[in-house]
Amino acid sequence: MFKRQTTGSVVCPSCGKLVGVAEEECWHCGRRNPGMWGFASILRRLGADLGVSQVVIFGCGALYLLSLALSPGSVSWTPDLSFLSPGVESLVRLGAAGAAPVVEWGHWSTLLSAGWLHGSLIHIAFNMMWVRQLAPATSVIFGPGRTMLIYILSSVGGFALSSVMGAVLLSTRGNVVSGLLALLMGRAPLTVGASAAVFGLLGAVVYAGRRGVAAQLARQAWIWAIFLFVFGLIFPSVDNWAHLGGFGAGYGLAHWFNPLTREKPDHFYAAMAALAATVGAVVIAFVRGLSL
Repeated sequence: MFKRQTTGSVVCPSCGKLVGVAEEECWHCGRRNPGMWGFASILRRLGADLGVSQVVIFGCGALYLLSLALSPGSVSWTPDLSFLSPGVESLVRLGAAGAAPVVEWGHWSTLLSAGWLHGSLIHIAFNMMWVRQLAPATSVIFGPGRTMLIYILSSVGGFALSSVMGAVLLSTRGNVVSGLLALLMGRAPLTVGASAAVFGLLGAVVYAGRRGVAAQLARQAWIWAIFLFVFGLIFPSVDNWAHLGGFGAGYGLAHWFNPLTREKPDHFYAAMAALAATVGAVVIAFVRGLSL
């Protein structure tokens, strides 16, 4: 089942056309190594997103377990929404974002790492359910490389807005307008979670619908986005700034990528670079946290 293919043809991940598995370059779109060293057919079995959702779920799951392991004495066992919440210190050590880490401490690399951390069992379960739902659909429209870029960069955009607005609202505490914004949108001194990236995927699908691509899915994405945003306004401790920033970033990235065009080989390489940068951000946060 997982045998490496050495002969025959495969579907190019970039242009979707048949090409020899051993070809150094796709005849149609110019993608280098379209056969992915003979593993293209195996990756196809991971789904339409070529494993994007699996990478996200595995990465978030591994970091969630690590965050629990790093805070054995402060894990919450209360049978409510905070069940199996890791300690705040462990989240900081692994790269939580927010007004304090990003603006106050200058740890800008946490904008990459925070989207892969979660604050409770229900938090990660809820977000991974949405990733599993949205990543394959987004990949059909934009391709797996661009989907991973939308996912990572939307998370960065969401946490950038959240961190900056959190710092602004904290500095203007006592002001009536700031108080109302903080009540509605949150004032996150510390923030984690994949929901900013999830909103980025929703924003990308919504933009695709405006261009006439997957219009029915785009209408559904609008409904989901509105529902989730209202849900965040109702429930406490939800980082609505990150949701808003993630949606806006995803929408803007979709405009830049243009869903009417095919994914280019450079998008795949850029996605791998973004993943590597994310791993680096987690490592930097962990090494930095050793001194805490």
